[in-house]
Amino acid sequence: MPDIKTFAFDKNKFDQIRNYKFGKNWPVVYIAENGKEMYVGETVNAYFRSKQHYENLDRRRLKTIHILTDEEFNKSAALDIESWIIQYMSADGQFILQNGNGGLQNHNYFDRAKYKAKFELSWQKLREMGLARNALEDLKNSDLFKYSPYKSLTEDQFFIARKIFNDLQENVNNTYIINGKPGTGKTILATYLFKYLKEKEETKHLQMALIVPMSSLRTTIKKVFSKIKGLNAGMVIGPNGVVNKEYDLVIVDEAHRLQRRRNIMGYGAYDAVNRMLGFNREATQLDWIMKSSKHQIFFYDENQSVKPSDVREEDFKKINAKRYTLTTQMRVEAGEEYIKFIEDIFDLKTPSKKDFGDYDFEIYSDIHKMFADIKEKNKKYGLSRLVAGYAWPWHTRFGRESTQNYDIEIDGLKAIWNSTATDWVNSPNAINEVGCIHTVQGYDLNYVGVIIGPEFGYDPIKKKFLVNRDKYFDTNGRAGVTDPEELERYIINIYKTLLTRGIKGTFVYIVDQELRRYFENLLH
Repeated sequence: MPDIKTFAFDKNKFDQIRNYKFGKNWPVVYIAENGKEMYVGETVNAYFRSKQHYENLDRRRLKTIHILTDEEFNKSAALDIESWIIQYMSADGQFILQNGNGGLQNHNYFDRAKYKAKFELSWQKLREMGLARNALEDLKNSDLFKYSPYKSLTEDQFFIARKIFNDLQENVNNTYIINGKPGTGKTILATYLFKYLKEKEETKHLQMALIVPMSSLRTTIKKVFSKIKGLNAGMVIGPNGVVNKEYDLVIVDEAHRLQRRRNIMGYGAYDAVNRMLGFNREATQLDWIMKSSKHQIFFYDENQSVKPSDVREEDFKKINAKRYTLTTQMRVEAGEEYIKFIEDIFDLKTPSKKDFGDYDFEIYSDIHKMFADIKEKNKKYGLSRLVAGYAWPWHTRFGRESTQNYDIEIDGLKAIWNSTATDWVNSPNAINEVGCIHTVQGYDLNYVGVIIGPEFGYDPIKKKFLVNRDKYFDTNGRAGVTDPEELERYIINIYKTLLTRGIKGTFVYIVDQELRRYFENLLH
């Protein structure tokens, strides 16, 4: 049974720790705090480590140390529990963490599930002691947890972070493109790298910005940065913001959503930036970033480009860059095999795996049932949402005159599109609405219900997909697109993205009967 023992963090009283049965020669996790700030660590000698910390002026401000241990603790368990406490304390927000984020790495070891259960018991004790406010399940669903720079890294994330840090110390102009499929932790690595580089002596002087092209996700990351010591919301900018100063380093999340001069809002402002930078008017936001910064890190997935305004894949291929790939699946509990399953479906291949164990994948023939099930999952797990391709006009959009008070109608079910474009997944009425691609790209959901609309179908004779352009209502997504294959590629990328949002499960309703049969046949 885990135990938490409290001592004064006072050099004149450290003998009390030395005399404690777990104070020396035993793996422990410790939490030092003063009611406002906190430092979390692990050690096999709490007495010696406390004396070391007391020499640090930041640590000396802390007044109390809580030592968490167990008769069954080992070094691996202590490292893991330290990591979990740091991640959840950061999301809990009650304390400002003094910790850096350089040492958190995922690793497996014997009986790890048992120690995860011990951590959960310990967290409850920490709440009872007033050291934590929120339940773990609530924190798991929070943006502060999902996008925290304190996340434990996978092996491939850790390797890439170290390679980039080593390169930056040599001060050679470098560009990096980090490819990764949905759920491989691109945003996690982006926020981790930003904090890590900001706190390291060798790189903290760099003028840096985190660029997030999509306004909804950008607002979310700004909120996260505003809560982290050493970071602030002003460090997170849109692509246009990069032209205001010269940067040593920019990190670009969701780089596949950078824009070119096609089907965009505000051509005048776009052209003004190009003139200011000495470009012709066809230059892209990618060009702006390359000119306005010395080092660039792009997190990129060509299969998540969903509009003709997105910078083209060939433009990224032209860049002389160091390229890395993230492969470990961090979002979908069904793992990489589920991502491959979705890719195979849209590549008109027979998937090699169709059963994902506890992962909840289901195709519905009744839209009412799917909506009800998503609401039930939301009650149980939170963050469960209905989303769809843009296959219905937006009658209820603010400022639009319409006598119709709904947007989507399927078999008697009437629903409205997302009532806000900013942080829709967390908005109060989101469970009663339907989100579009622009509200969920970059976000995690526990359960997602995906409506594949009538703009996308299947021809069983020719064994190919069909696109009904007249039923695709994203004006900026289709204007000027004359190549049917290009439009099909955007629509497929939208559905690939929507179908890979769900951590615990994905529900699917397909309007086109032949396409539904195609999906169902692949599962049998």
